[in-house]
Amino acid sequence: RREPLALINLKKKSEETGEEELASRLDHCKAKATRHIFLIRHSQYNLDGRVDKDRTLTPLGREQAELTGHRLASLGLKFDQIIHSSMARATETTEIISKHLPGVKKISTDLLREGAPIEPDPPVSHWKPEAVQYYEDGARIEAAFRNFIHRADVKQEEDSYEIFVCHANVIRYIVCRALQFPPEGWLRLSLNNGSITHLVIRPNGRVALRTLGDTGFMPPDKITRT
Repeated sequence: RREPLALINLKKKSEETGEEELASRLDHCKAKATRHIFLIRHSQYNLDGRVDKDRTLTPLGREQAELTGHRLASLGLKFDQIIHSSMARATETTEIISKHLPGVKKISTDLLREGAPIEPDPPVSHWKPEAVQYYEDGARIEAAFRNFIHRADVKQEEDSYEIFVCHANVIRYIVCRALQFPPEGWLRLSLNNGSITHLVIRPNGRVALRTLGDTGFMPPDKITRT
């Protein structure tokens, strides 16, 4: 429902001006700018925490976040905002990254929290959540995709650069949906902690994947996937 033609009420089209008026109205509904989406997986965290607030970053995880923040800053881009999952490990990763990007506003959302997006195909034996999780988490993660991954607003004049700090399952699902791949294949992708995934959304709605799970900026002994 973001195609320009879907935004026009064709019943109101003037019979006198016809196609010329329709073309003019379409131009007013077309996006002009490109959106650059940087999806960051949180850094390594304490797996022994019983509740979310106890699952804070490990010392290595904090190092990873520093390296990710430094890498993002080195790109020389004018980032518009950082939207992050409200879970502790994503929030802490965001706080460390944001030190390298002063002045960039931070927004927390529950939509990007970790979960079970959709039953994977083929199935795996090492990860089998309760079926109800797919219904609860899947609707929320799909809502995150629809809310955040779309072409630029028609009022946006310049290209934008946005950072999303969240979780492996969420990022993998979003990548599959954005590229129009079968979303059930999300678990075939693998993402390191602190990795950078770069999606580009053109004004015509085309999506390109520039990088997937990049951690080439980290020393090999700092790379983890836990």
